[in-house]
Amino acid sequence: MSTGVTISSISDYAILGCGSVGYAVAEELVEQGKDVLIIDRDESRVESLRDQDLDARTADIREETAAELVAGRSVVLILASDVEANKRAVEHIRANNGDQFVVARASDPVSGDELSELGADIVINPSSVIADSALRALESGELEYNAGKLAEILEETTGRLAIVTQDSPDPDSIASAAAVQAIANHLGVESDVIYLGDIGHQENRAFVNLLGIELVQWSDVQDASVYDTVALVDHATSTEMDLPVDIIIDHHEPVEEYDPTFVDIRPNMSSTSTIITKYIQEFDMNVSEEVATALLYGIRAETLDFKRDTTPADLTAAAYLYPFANHDTLEQVESPSMSPETLDVLAEAIANRDVQGSHLVSNAGYVRDREALSQAANHLLNLEGVTTTAVFGVAEETIFLAARSKDIRMNIGNVLGDAYGEMGETAGHSTQASAEIPLGIFTGIDISDDTRDTLLELTEEAVKRTLFDAMGVEGNEGSNGS
Repeated sequence: MSTGVTISSISDYAILGCGSVGYAVAEELVEQGKDVLIIDRDESRVESLRDQDLDARTADIREETAAELVAGRSVVLILASDVEANKRAVEHIRANNGDQFVVARASDPVSGDELSELGADIVINPSSVIADSALRALESGELEYNAGKLAEILEETTGRLAIVTQDSPDPDSIASAAAVQAIANHLGVESDVIYLGDIGHQENRAFVNLLGIELVQWSDVQDASVYDTVALVDHATSTEMDLPVDIIIDHHEPVEEYDPTFVDIRPNMSSTSTIITKYIQEFDMNVSEEVATALLYGIRAETLDFKRDTTPADLTAAAYLYPFANHDTLEQVESPSMSPETLDVLAEAIANRDVQGSHLVSNAGYVRDREALSQAANHLLNLEGVTTTAVFGVAEETIFLAARSKDIRMNIGNVLGDAYGEMGETAGHSTQASAEIPLGIFTGIDISDDTRDTLLELTEEAVKRTLFDAMGVEGNEGSNGS
């Protein structure tokens, strides 16, 4: 359309072919105060439309006269059930006036392509529209049912609800847990957000502190019996909590097998924050600024600011949260100061990097802050030509490894599982993953103060070689990427 105006500002329309679809469209446009001219070859139908005070005229839409009748209309909707007739109508309209905006009805993808080639600006397929509408209705119905079931389980809580995050929770896990806590509070249920590991990443600590999110370390829980309902939210596996699980909400399948009463796992969504946002909308809650900010950041962090594996559901959830979020707080969270420990680990990882092809593996030595490994892996992923990074270090007589990948051909979670699954614990998905391996497993040497450095030297090459093999990298000599 070359008139330079938006559809919403247009007031004159023409509808060619007024069956059930055309009539429904005409009725809606007239309701909106639009000037609508209807063309149909069925004289009795035209008379019936006139009796309803509609502007209708008799003409065969396959003939040039129909195109001449609608020449002065800005938008022409060609909606007959006869697709061949629609094709002729498009041809005549384009030959008569190239400036009109033309919407044409197809019956299948092939006829849709043909109508587009003939000059239709938009092609619609009623079957696809009905299918999309049915799927949206199904999704809405499922969400309503799930929200009711979730509310029923939560309201049966007589003590407290334990909302369990990942062991070392990331923004998506923290935000999702905080939102579930808000839902529980909305239903009059007391709860605690519980984690089992550490919050070491500066960004995550800033996230928790700035938003005032209260998290409870599992080791600080005095009496676990107060929790008669347990929800795992964006939760990786853990064997430390010996409590039955009632609820699982995640965008990844759990590593361990559970038998909960309620499960909502959606791998087709990029973040658990997206899933929980849908529940907040379904419960018709007044979302607080803190929870909205947390959820929006959870979605952005998990999708790398909508650059990775982003779905329409993630975008609509973010659009809903955006007006309620505190964007100054988001900016503060995204720009935390880097601790000296993290800087040391990053420097060590840069110095020790081994690059083979587009894959980088580095040894950061002995570390105090395990989360610094994740930050180093993220930073190194920005190096030119590098698509996959893995940084490992030693703490507590264990090798901790953090990996990141932007290679769409690789699932880094599966790679670490193949490399170290039988030696230690691994977790993750296509773009980020982690592993924990006992330090002495490659050598069989007992760990002591005298053997620690030797063990690290002996282990380094074995760790790297095992990982490069799992990545499918040939055994050629690597470089430091300089």
